[in-house]
Amino acid sequence: MDELLLTDQDRATLQYKVTTKLREVILKGDFEQGERLIQEEWARKLGVSRMPIREALRQLEVEGLVKLEPRKGAIVTPISTEDIKEIYKLRALLEGEAAEQSLPYLEQKDIEEIKGLYEEMNSLSTSEKDIEKYQHLNTYFHRLIRQGCQWRRLHHIIENLWQGIPLHAPSLLEKYINESHEEHKLMVEYINENNPQKLREVMEKHILRTRDHLIKIIQQSNKVIR
Repeated sequence: MDELLLTDQDRATLQYKVTTKLREVILKGDFEQGERLIQEEWARKLGVSRMPIREALRQLEVEGLVKLEPRKGAIVTPISTEDIKEIYKLRALLEGEAAEQSLPYLEQKDIEEIKGLYEEMNSLSTSEKDIEKYQHLNTYFHRLIRQGCQWRRLHHIIENLWQGIPLHAPSLLEKYINESHEEHKLMVEYINENNPQKLREVMEKHILRTRDHLIKIIQQSNKVIR
């Protein structure tokens, strides 16, 4: 696994980067099922103290990617295909609902920002740097589409579902990125047409299609996710 030396960051940014890196290597199958994630080793690799590593592991335990055991430390826990099916099915249902409810409340400036995000994502390459940028833009694109929804509990549930796998799916699904572009394009078109039902349909299709490709790719690794 490549070492990643982090430059000076404020505490929040540093914590985000450490958590993101550890989550990424777990999801990509760099650990065998049940393997220990050693704090000292990763503190050295990332050029940080053990404190942000410990905090990252607590967050990853919440996400179900590690289990913190007394005297053993952090153990990488397998994520099953059933976990992925559950997360993405719930996302499809809830984000479809949120998008449909949101559209009547989106202002013109929101719509223009959504268009701009789509154009920026569509212009990126599949280089590591651009994929990282794409992940951030994609998260914001989805969040902006649903922001008009008036149900705050629905937003809270969706944000929780996004933690972990959905945030990093683009880095695992690079060869399917053109399909995402086409689905995002349809979302923009249906927003322009003020067609909430069609927006809901393409949002659900987009999320379920991502689920299917994600399961296929991770099963092929035959490592952490089974």
